Amino acid sequence: MEDEYVLSVCDDVPHDVVLTDTGAHVLDVVQVVRRLSGLSLWRSEALATQVPALILVGVPQEDAEEAVTALHEVGAQAEAREQPEPGFPN
Repeated sequence: MEDEYVLSVCDDVPHDVVLTDTGAHVLDVVQVVRRLSGLSLWRSEALATQVPALILVGVPQEDAEEAVTALHEVGAQAEAREQPEPGFPN
């Protein structure tokens, strides 16, 4: 039984959310970045204007997909990337 628990906990690979393009509605993207990251408005704007930007780091796949969807809804381009496992070359 313990083996099954360890496998189910370790199966979720952390993901990063990367903003690749803000699109035409930069202020809308900044607001979404602020909501997702919890950063101040000023820091969210700085992050959103320096693409490619790492918005979220090490989140579960579901959260990463929801964040990418929220960014796509305001016209931004973003993607969820799996974090490489420690010890493996990139």
